[in-house]
Amino acid sequence: MEENRSNRQEEVFSRRVRAGKKRTYFIDVKPTRGDDYYITITESIKDFRNPNYYIKQKIFLYKEDFNKFQTALNEAIAYVKTDLLPDFQFDMYDKEDEMSFDGNEISNDFLTDHEVSDDFLTHDE
Repeated sequence: MEENRSNRQEEVFSRRVRAGKKRTYFIDVKPTRGDDYYITITESIKDFRNPNYYIKQKIFLYKEDFNKFQTALNEAIAYVKTDLLPDFQFDMYDKEDEMSFDGNEISNDFLTDHEVSDDFLTHDE
């Protein structure tokens, strides 16, 4: 397992988005071996059966898909906000609990959540 950790590419940018008490999203930019970059979006959920474990779902997003993915996501969000829930106050959820870092500004709770989530159940489809 230690060898697996050393083979991972370090992220060059990371953003954490807390979504309630048991769910966190990580958006990471990582380099490829060929001097390129890709984005991973990871949903990390505390396992309700064992609160010391995390279940994660991960999406890998490559540069050739950035624009298509961004367009589709923006359209889906706009559709929900304007057509399905036009009276809902989405702004009430705007609080600054996201965090970016450069490798030296990582809080202990971020390290614990992020490292633990990488070692448990994964669904990479």
